[in-house]
This record gives sequence, structure tokens and C-alpha cells, in this order.
Amino acid sequence: MSTTTERPNIHHGRNVKRFREMLGLKQEALAIELGEEWSQKRVSLLEAKETIEDDILAQVAAILKVPVEAIKNFDEEKAIYNIQNNYDNAAHNINYNFNPIEKIVQLYDEKVALLERLLQSEREKNELRKSKQ
Repeated sequence: MSTTTERPNIHHGRNVKRFREMLGLKQEALAIELGEEWSQKRVSLLEAKETIEDDILAQVAAILKVPVEAIKNFDEEKAIYNIQNNYDNAAHNINYNFNPIEKIVQLYDEKVALLERLLQSEREKNELRKSKQ
């Protein structure tokens, strides 16, 4: 029996994709939030990377409003195992101070604000194109 604990390979890119999709955010919207040098294709390539540089990971985490550690350490297999093993005890562990509807409304409002920024960015791009013609 080995005394060392093996850490499973956590795929940062897949975790970024999971969190982004949970928030209903498109790759293009994430690219806009990351800055001018980013594109949908670059976000796609980022999501394919097993390990993401700390500075980029910090930017993405801030945009997605999740801790960097959540992206670095999220292990889907462990999460499913924990959900399955804790399902029977779930009724005893309900936190009545947490209102999921409020959280959903908050995430929806944030999504609307992000989409409004995306729309404004597109308007600005169109105005620049028109002024160059």
C-alpha cells in the first residue's frame, strides 16, 4: 500500500468550460470580457488546455465570479461521488438561510448586464466600421 496520495489530473480548461456553461455565458462573451486580444477561438483553445497559467486563470475566475481554487480543484468524479453518497442525508443538511431563487435572480441580472455590454461593444464595432467607410 502506497503512503503517497495521488492527485488526479484536474483539467483546468474543462472546468472553465463547465463554470462558463453553468452561467449561460458564450465563449464570445467571455472573450470580450477578457480583452481585445481575445477571440472566441482563443477561448476555445483555452478550454482545451489541461493547465492554464495562473494570471489568465485569475482573470477568468474573476469574470466568472468563482474562486480560482474552484477551477483548479474541481473534480467531477469526486463531486458525483459526494452527491451520490450524501443524497440520503440531504434532508438533514438543508441550509434554510440560503435562498436559491435569490441566487438565480442575481446570476440572471449579471448575465443581462454582460449581454448589454456585449451588445454595446457590437454597436461600437459597427460605428467604427461605418466611420472607416
